[in-house]
Amino acid sequence: MSDDLRSERTPDSPQQQNIQDERTVSFLRFGVGAIGVLLPPALPVGNWLADEVMGRGTDGFWPTSMSAAYYTGTRNVLVGALCALGVFLICYRFDRRDDRWSTAAGVFALGVALCPTAPGDPTEVQRVVGVFHLVFAALLFVMLALFCLYSFRNPRSAQPARVGAAYLAAGVLILVALLAAAVCGLSGFGADWATRPMYLCEWVATWAFGAAWIGAAVELTAGHGGQAGSGALPHQAVGIEAGSPEARA
Repeated sequence: MSDDLRSERTPDSPQQQNIQDERTVSFLRFGVGAIGVLLPPALPVGNWLADEVMGRGTDGFWPTSMSAAYYTGTRNVLVGALCALGVFLICYRFDRRDDRWSTAAGVFALGVALCPTAPGDPTEVQRVVGVFHLVFAALLFVMLALFCLYSFRNPRSAQPARVGAAYLAAGVLILVALLAAAVCGLSGFGADWATRPMYLCEWVATWAFGAAWIGAAVELTAGHGGQAGSGALPHQAVGIEAGSPEARA
């Protein structure tokens, strides 16, 4: 066998595998963040555009909540974005803890998409499904907050203190905005406003996790969140366990 043919069949080095995996992780992080940043404005803007094109009145283009967009013209946008978010999170792999958290968050995102919130005058079945929707949505936001509070604030990396503080602020903001949205929903505060406070609270929470995930993607690409060959990116990220024969080879 010639040297050229042997070199063509030589498997990639561990460092090359890490580089490829970092690109995949960065892509998934950016995808999750992009959905978080784009979805909140897309729903009311999409409703307004649909009403304009169809010649309908545009007074009610702001949904009561992001979930209430299921009963508007942007239902497919909401469901499609949540399904994409779920797939990105389930496919995300970084280390053993993050794998579990992201898989759980992905399942919750799919649950939010497949279990619509209850309409204004629900049947008993719709009411039960609506309860599942609220539980899945709350758990999804909590899991995304945990990524900001614990996973992205990585003491093993060369992460500047201000970056860790930004992730901390994003995680706290998600939880505070989630609590404020729940209070608005239960109390009916701002129910007669054109722009509902509950929607704005959900917007803030969604933008917080979106910005954090995009920041984590940029940080990894820049080499601060797990540089190739530095050991900061766990072996699980390339599908090789730390003590396995493949890792020692």
